[in-house]
Amino acid sequence: MSQLIVVGISDYKFAKEPEVIVTYALGSCVGVCLYDKVTKIGGLSHVMLPDSTSFSAKDINRKKFADTALVDLVQDLKRAGVGNNRMVAKIAGGAQMFEVQPGSKLGAIGERNIICVKQALSQLRIPIIAEDTGLNFGRTQYFDLATGTMKIQSLNRRIEEF
Repeated sequence: MSQLIVVGISDYKFAKEPEVIVTYALGSCVGVCLYDKVTKIGGLSHVMLPDSTSFSAKDINRKKFADTALVDLVQDLKRAGVGNNRMVAKIAGGAQMFEVQPGSKLGAIGERNIICVKQALSQLRIPIIAEDTGLNFGRTQYFDLATGTMKIQSLNRRIEEF
């Protein structure tokens, strides 16, 4: 029987099949699922902000930022037995939830999160094999470690499987 493992904002969790990992309230945040289909070990990171470099290194929550959370999650997954070149990614979120002035950096946070997540995954040489990003609505992201399936649930929309 699988257990539902909940990932909060600016956090990540990893586990092995048959568990299901979930994160709620993906608005401008990006949820990143990493998976090894051989070991059926995977993790889900709820990235809140794109880049940690403008913050003091000693004071940050590394799980909050795309450039640090994904590096740390990959290290944890490797220690758990995930193969170096077997990891794949599925991503969701990065919405623009509110109308803002054109050119506002605050309004583009979802887009910036998506770009930084993709850059971090590229630097880690992890291919993105599915995504449900952007637009203007929130998402709940489920990640089934038995199958590697990412399910996205949104208000007034049908559940999508990736």
